[in-house]
Amino acid sequence: MPEKNNLLLIMMIAIVILLSRLFPHAPNFSPLIAAVLFTAVYADKKLFFLPFIALFISDLFIGFYTLGVMFSVYASLGLTFLIGALLKKHKNTLNILSGSLFSALLFFLFTNFAVWYFGNWYAHDLNGLALSYSLAIPFFRSTVLSTVFYSTVLFGTYELVSLIISKKKLTLEKN
Repeated sequence: MPEKNNLLLIMMIAIVILLSRLFPHAPNFSPLIAAVLFTAVYADKKLFFLPFIALFISDLFIGFYTLGVMFSVYASLGLTFLIGALLKKHKNTLNILSGSLFSALLFFLFTNFAVWYFGNWYAHDLNGLALSYSLAIPFFRSTVLSTVFYSTVLFGTYELVSLIISKKKLTLEKN
């Protein structure tokens, strides 16, 4: 399916992002990173803002948090979008998996650094930073699992539907 036909799809993904943050779910098990990556790969570049608008709207409902931490979330997702933009022309299973894992890692590194730096939960020294990252490892596991799971669902479903549509078009053209 060409990019221009994906407005509805990307709007639906933005709604999924919004709803996934408003309804209860396991900590850090979210489609957010995968949805941003998917949007970057398949959407027209003019639509990049839709997942971020959905994220911001959900922040309006669930409440804002420390500005520095909030910025780190948006910045890591911005980098995820750039990773997706790079994947657009080099899309294959290995690259999507690698992009998903790298995006999850970036999210972990950015957000936990921000929690340490802007928060008051940890000492502002290397031991505090190490503690911030080590205590976040269980959440990182959920981030990785959810990003790979949702990337598989989003990318796999899209490619499968595209393949089915292509085959039907070929069949119709032969008849």
